[in-house]
Amino acid sequence: MAGDLNTYELEIFERTSDHSELRLSPGGGRPKTRALDQTAIDQLIERVERHYSPHSVVQQVFGSPHLRDLGTRLAAFLDGDERWLTPILHQPPGATLRITGAGRLRHLPWELLAADGAHLAVSGAAPLLPVRAAGDDTARRGPVAPGNRPLRVLFMATSPEGVEPELRYEAEEAAILEATARTGAELVVEESGTLNGLRLLSRDYGPGYFDVLHLSGHATIDADDQPVFLMEDEFGGRVDATADQIVQAMAGHWPRLIFVSGCLTGNAPHAGAFPSMSESLVNAGAPAVLGWALPVSDLAATEFAAELYRSLADGVSLDRAIVEARQHLYARQHGNWHLLRVYADSSPLAPMVTPLLTRGRARTRVRPADQDFLDPQTHLSRVAPRAAFVGRRRVIQRCLRTLRRPAGSADAAQALVLQGMGGLGKSSLASRLLERMPNHQRAVWYGRVDLTSFRDLATKVSFPTLEQQVEADRLLANDEAPLVVRLRHLLDVDGSLGQTACLFVFDDFEDGNLDERDGGHVLSAEMAEILPALLKAIRETGSPSRVVITSRYRFPTPAGTVVVESLETLNPTEQAKKLANLPNLRPRSSVDPDIRERAVQAAAGNPRLLDWLDLIVGDGTLDVDGLIGAIERETDKFRRETILAKNLLGSQDPELQRMLAKVNVIELPVPAETVRAVHDHPDAGRHIERAVQLGLLEEGTDPESGQPRYFVSNVLRPLIRPLLSDDEHTQACAAAARSLYGIWVVDAAPGSTS
Repeated sequence: MAGDLNTYELEIFERTSDHSELRLSPGGGRPKTRALDQTAIDQLIERVERHYSPHSVVQQVFGSPHLRDLGTRLAAFLDGDERWLTPILHQPPGATLRITGAGRLRHLPWELLAADGAHLAVSGAAPLLPVRAAGDDTARRGPVAPGNRPLRVLFMATSPEGVEPELRYEAEEAAILEATARTGAELVVEESGTLNGLRLLSRDYGPGYFDVLHLSGHATIDADDQPVFLMEDEFGGRVDATADQIVQAMAGHWPRLIFVSGCLTGNAPHAGAFPSMSESLVNAGAPAVLGWALPVSDLAATEFAAELYRSLADGVSLDRAIVEARQHLYARQHGNWHLLRVYADSSPLAPMVTPLLTRGRARTRVRPADQDFLDPQTHLSRVAPRAAFVGRRRVIQRCLRTLRRPAGSADAAQALVLQGMGGLGKSSLASRLLERMPNHQRAVWYGRVDLTSFRDLATKVSFPTLEQQVEADRLLANDEAPLVVRLRHLLDVDGSLGQTACLFVFDDFEDGNLDERDGGHVLSAEMAEILPALLKAIRETGSPSRVVITSRYRFPTPAGTVVVESLETLNPTEQAKKLANLPNLRPRSSVDPDIRERAVQAAAGNPRLLDWLDLIVGDGTLDVDGLIGAIERETDKFRRETILAKNLLGSQDPELQRMLAKVNVIELPVPAETVRAVHDHPDAGRHIERAVQLGLLEEGTDPESGQPRYFVSNVLRPLIRPLLSDDEHTQACAAAARSLYGIWVVDAAPGSTS
């Protein structure tokens, strides 16, 4: 019994060069056998391949009569004169048809099987699920007990630099979270997109922990006819991973289901002459693998995954869950509904977890991090929830590498500072990092932190035992010992937090924890006691705990290793993803396109300002002129209250202000060499450093070179454009063009020695 569907075995194999044999077995019952003429088989294969290929338009059209005709012919081929298929078609609750056959027959789109003008795979009463049998006879055949707990999914999206289009993997993650919200699911995300990251995370959790491994990204067939999944190296570059390499990374730690959600992952090259990536994974030990036979749309893949995990999280059997997800695509009229292929060994396609109200069912252990960032007055979250966060992939990858470096290594850091101008999403990024490290406890402070509020640490962290929590509270309240001594005792391997890794987050650090001095910022008196003591205690005890700080301004860091990561304005791809989540600024919303475009331009890639303007343009009480005026007022308010740009600019060296105006002629991040080219001034280095410290100049990291790059947000344009005459503006444009041509064209040319 495979889940709640009836099971049938279908075998097609050659007897001679001219004849093959078809054998149908009803779930362990007596098989029926008949001969097949090879000429008829060849004609069927030729007809199918003519209409069902990556370049065929027919396979992309929902309701195509050509596909229905192919499905009817495939069904007639199986039914034969003896009408073998007919008796099983209308038997509720449906059937799983396990297909074993030679390459070209195995590769046929059995998902299209049709009778009486309807596709069987999406039948309401008695659906038919084709499963391509793979693996060997040693697979587990006995019952599989479901876990009495929420579903556990290991999610890894890959997005290498230079690979287009960039998939909306954040939307896929969000859709899965939303779909499983009712029953709960533990969605653990592997953020690096690397084979090594997959290997380490699978090993860290151990065999049998995850129910599903979901790989999302681009895939293709390489020049050697080998299926490959496009993964990343440590710096985001493209790595073509074969099935064998994925097998090595998993090291036998197979969950019950692998979903390689990429184009052609279920495609067997040369019409079945070589195994698909999905089949290769089953042959290597994976019990069941899902893949796409042909190129699939991002939207269809996301919707299928969401429906699949919704059903699995509800306690539905795997075979029934796949059927329901396919039926969902069909009901939504996605032309891709038939592209999903299932490869499996003989293990039961049974439920993975119990239904929600099963007695003793465990609760999910993962808590959304956005609830740790509550505004103290409104008690509303100040950050983007997990389902709404987009972009920052390379930044997140670098930050996680920083936070996860083991104590004692040469580049180990005790603290990470997220720095940048207001509204860029520093707090949301901190929240994202907490969720990407679910095995760390969280202690979050907002704004000013003094010695009294820092002692709240004992109430912010869940200690292993009540006794340890009481001891921690007593230790932190004991003012007779220096703070660093108390923290050392707390974080020592035998201390209350010795076996508990924590992330200590100081959010909006500039609000009460920094004092102005000599045109810059230094730690306030009380924070100058707290932060150095905390970093020193982490370092000296070798604790895996780390500190995360979000700050608009840079400041001299205490002794110990502190890494600063600067945030940039959203790039065009990130902004497009952000807009897709906004009801009024998204493309094809009901808002006037001119108004919408004006608001997007005014926001200049700043996430918070985009959120604010989205609310304004949705105000139905305002006319067009009123909306434009509201956009301008809100943008000006943002500059004054969030960036404080006018106050900052007015107090700076006039030459620094002119540098910002010159750099602002370039509407993309550029290296320091170009900044100096447009601002040819003896104090250029000091001006750059000062502007970065204040958040007036964004200092990001080039993902390819790892070197700093600089950008002046267009939000500042109205304030700094008047600082240049027309001639100076033209000269700055020319200097920038010459510099970038030399860097990106001349120096990058093949054979260049400069």
